[in-house]
Amino acid sequence: MNWVFVGASTIASQYMLDAVRQQVGNDVTWVVSNSPDRVKVWASEHGIPNATTDLSAALSDPSVQAVYISSTNEKHHGQAMAAIAAGKHVLCEKPLGMTQAEAVEMVRAAEAAGVAFGTNHHLRCSGSHRAIRDLIADGRVGDVLSLRIHHAVHLPGNLQGWRINSADAGGGVIPDIVVHDADVTRFLLKEDPVSVVAQMASSGMGQGVEDSCMSVWTMPSGAMVMTHESFTHPFAGSGLQVHGTKGSIFAEGVMTQRPVGQIALVTEEGREEIPFSDHSLYVQGVSEFVAAAAGQGRPAADGPDGVKSLSVALSVREAAASGQRINVDYGGF
Repeated sequence: MNWVFVGASTIASQYMLDAVRQQVGNDVTWVVSNSPDRVKVWASEHGIPNATTDLSAALSDPSVQAVYISSTNEKHHGQAMAAIAAGKHVLCEKPLGMTQAEAVEMVRAAEAAGVAFGTNHHLRCSGSHRAIRDLIADGRVGDVLSLRIHHAVHLPGNLQGWRINSADAGGGVIPDIVVHDADVTRFLLKEDPVSVVAQMASSGMGQGVEDSCMSVWTMPSGAMVMTHESFTHPFAGSGLQVHGTKGSIFAEGVMTQRPVGQIALVTEEGREEIPFSDHSLYVQGVSEFVAAAAGQGRPAADGPDGVKSLSVALSVREAAASGQRINVDYGGF
């Protein structure tokens, strides 16, 4: 497939461009950005033949089959709807939209148009998270009692900008990181949070948006989930723990874009280091999306997955703002 990249973003240049080009017969032939100067330079630096500020020009190219969207959050809905209307397969960064209604409309439109639609939740594509899921599914920890996710990091300066100062663009740690942790929880436990309680704060970086959040989620099985997300923790590291009736999983350094970290399983037999694949998360995700576009399987994270992760994040924000327990509504999915 030929691809349009919408958004001359850091994630597009560092991860997604190579991930697309590693798929046989796939390349990026257009890049679209609001900045005329930036889009020309970006295209030149990355060997992309066409650069434009006009999305419709790129979508009108009949040789293009797929669109990857990594613009700021408030643009996702309109850009995805335009791509779907043009009959293109769409892989969109999280969160899918600013509201649940936007996300639902995107997914329903793709279903009606018969095009593949994926949410770029990269963590479920990692060897580490898939190894953890397998340990749980194989009963190595018994019945899951609790899951703890520590995703409090220090947001690099080159990624700050709108993420820390623009609510209108979808900034804040909740739409940026809570959506990831919601998807990880759903992926590992194979169930959806029922209700949430939460607190949020601006602890030194946020300028009009929250930069830190803690929440506790109730699961249908009775398991409890505790998450901590932040932009302001330079030395905390990241990871997750799964605790069950027969064992516990301790995973360190796995909440990342790279295939790194360590996993240990602790049971009454002792401590066991768990190996996992070190494949590229993004190559894996794009590979599964390309297969889905060809009618073979589904994206690693599809449209409903994106709606559900956004729904959890929006519920966390509502709970933190109100001080109340919020039941999660999944918009019909």
